[in-house]
Amino acid sequence: MELKPNSDNATSYRRKVVVVGAGAVGATFCYALAQSGLADDILIIDRNMDLARGQVLDLVHGQFFFPTTSIRVGTPADYSDAQVVVITAGAAQRPGQTRLELLQQNAVIVGGIASEVAASNCRGVILVVTNPVDVLTYVALKRSGWDRRRVIGSGTVLDSARFRHLLSTSCQVDVHNVHAYILGEHGDSEFAAWSMTHIAGTPISQYCELCGGCGDWEAHQQRIEQQVRDSAYHIIDYKGSTQFAVGLAMVRITGALLRGQNSVLTVSTLLEGEFGIRDVCLSVPCIVSEGGVRKIVESQLSAKELSSLSSSSVILKAAASHIGL
Repeated sequence: MELKPNSDNATSYRRKVVVVGAGAVGATFCYALAQSGLADDILIIDRNMDLARGQVLDLVHGQFFFPTTSIRVGTPADYSDAQVVVITAGAAQRPGQTRLELLQQNAVIVGGIASEVAASNCRGVILVVTNPVDVLTYVALKRSGWDRRRVIGSGTVLDSARFRHLLSTSCQVDVHNVHAYILGEHGDSEFAAWSMTHIAGTPISQYCELCGGCGDWEAHQQRIEQQVRDSAYHIIDYKGSTQFAVGLAMVRITGALLRGQNSVLTVSTLLEGEFGIRDVCLSVPCIVSEGGVRKIVESQLSAKELSSLSSSSVILKAAASHIGL
């Protein structure tokens, strides 16, 4: 007997991700997302239509090699039923240029996109990746008018991964067994939350005392933290841009959003009194799930770390004030 599809099932829920920006970061994210099998539909939008068409064509030629996924060029009409709208569009960071120096140029681009998404009556989540990501997340939040839970930035998810990599190498422990976070600005004022760092449930300071392989632990801490801060600058100096690791970080965040994973991720989100900070977007531990940030985890930070978080907020507020926010 031939089985006919139920009309209700035929129009069942599909995981749709719209990516705005077909450059190196956007295309690399789409490549990684396609291989992950997380999304049913991947739509690419770019002002340069030839670039968007070229990226789509290159990706669909690889469909034989990854899980079934629809990939096509999108339009603003696709925002309306998207679960996640990922914004990577903007000017690229040039060698020697700080993330905050990009602000004026990219605020106009990201603000315009956020307004378009909101006008579409989209019920999904906006994920901002364009740098400087914290201030631009704030721009997207204000321009969309959405609840703060639904507008997030990629924040320090990548920085935390870099931190874990360096600790893994230093301690000779599998990176998946290192638990550590970078908080604050995704940029020069970010800091390592050493009080939250542990291996096998052992605080990092105690673990390193048992290991004894680092010599001067305090100096070693400072070196690792500076390496994390400088990582993007080194990569940009070497090859012009970062794309692979940030693309994977974006897949991790998108997976939490699409699958409702309740993952603890250091995304950039608006604080409204948490950690004693208000009216600024920066990275703190958040439970990320379907619909965005379900909860901000107010971890017990040290006095020094709280001071560093406050310093980041002051810097980011000053940057936002430069564009009238």
